[in-house]
Amino acid sequence: MSDSQQNTEEKSGGIGGFFGDLMDIIEAVIVSVFVIIMIFAYLLRPVTVDGSSMYPTLCNEDRLVMWSLGYTPANGDIVIIDDDHSGHFTDESQTEVYETVGMEIRLVKRVIAVAGQEVNIDFENGTVAVDGQQLAEDYIADLTTRNDGAFTYPMTIPDGYVFVMGDNRLHSTDSRNPAVALVPEDEVIGRAIWRFYRTDDQCESFMDRFGVLTR
Repeated sequence: MSDSQQNTEEKSGGIGGFFGDLMDIIEAVIVSVFVIIMIFAYLLRPVTVDGSSMYPTLCNEDRLVMWSLGYTPANGDIVIIDDDHSGHFTDESQTEVYETVGMEIRLVKRVIAVAGQEVNIDFENGTVAVDGQQLAEDYIADLTTRNDGAFTYPMTIPDGYVFVMGDNRLHSTDSRNPAVALVPEDEVIGRAIWRFYRTDDQCESFMDRFGVLTR
C-alpha cells in the first residue's frame, strides 16, 4: 500500500470516527432531555403559589416542586389541589355527602385530616384537634378563630375526602368554607416537597429562596 493510500484511509477513518462520536453525543443529549421531560411531566412538576393563604410557610409567587406519582394525601402534607368539586353533607348528622362545583382553581393547602379521622376546631380558643389530639401548629400565622360555616364540629371525614386548611388561618379560603369544603382525594394532584424560588422582598438572605417542605 502506498503512503498516499494509507494517508487517505487514515483521514477517512478520522472523519468517520468524529461524526460517529458526534452522533453518539447527540443521541445521549436527546435521551437525557427526554428523561428530564418525563420526570417533570409525571414525577416532579413546578408549581407557583398565588396568594398568601399559606403564609408564613409559603409566600405569594413562591415556586415549588411537586411530587405527584402514586401520591396519597397524609396529615400535615402541603398539597396542590384541582378544586373542581366540593363535598358537603346532606344531613345534620354529617354522614351523607353530595358534591357541588368547587372554586375551579388550583389551590395550595395543608392536609389537616384524612378519611376516617375526626377533626374538631375550637374557634373560641383557636385550636385544632384530630382524633382527640390537639395539633401543635407552629407553622400557622394566627390561631384558628375564623369559622366560615361549612360544617359543625367535631366531624368525621368521609371516605374519599380530605380536610385542608391554609397556614394563614385568618386569610385562607379552605375546608372551613362552603366554596371548598371537603376535598375529593382524586383532586389532590400532588405534594409540595421543595421551594426553589422566593422573591427578593421576602428574603433576608440568598438561602431563604430555598427550603424543604416537611410535614
